[in-house]
Amino acid sequence: MTPAGGSSPGRPAPPSRAAVDEAGALETLGRSSGPASLILSSLADGAKHGYALTKDIEAFAGVRLAPGTLYEALSRLEAHGMIQAVESHDRRRPYRLTATGAAALSTYLETQRKVADVGLRRLAGSSAWT
Repeated sequence: MTPAGGSSPGRPAPPSRAAVDEAGALETLGRSSGPASLILSSLADGAKHGYALTKDIEAFAGVRLAPGTLYEALSRLEAHGMIQAVESHDRRRPYRLTATGAAALSTYLETQRKVADVGLRRLAGSSAWT
């Protein structure tokens, strides 16, 4: 358990409102925002290399990112300062989430939650299910 507002070792601290505003939303990545949100979500619990990201994303989202999609998204996320390569002692190149990436992911997921809530509420009242 971590102190309120704190973070555990290896995990970024929760983003501040200012950091969220600075980071903007993942939509700035265009059509890469889907894979980007999956990658950032995977990295939210610790650093991972490409293969580990692919397996984790497949396990929690049921989505298999093709290598080209994965590495293009990693490159864009790194260029936007949302992830950072971590030193490795082998050929693997692990990445970790940055504070900017955590803020952008938080903003993106909150927006997606609002959209999902509206959609589910509307479906519940819809005659389309009958």
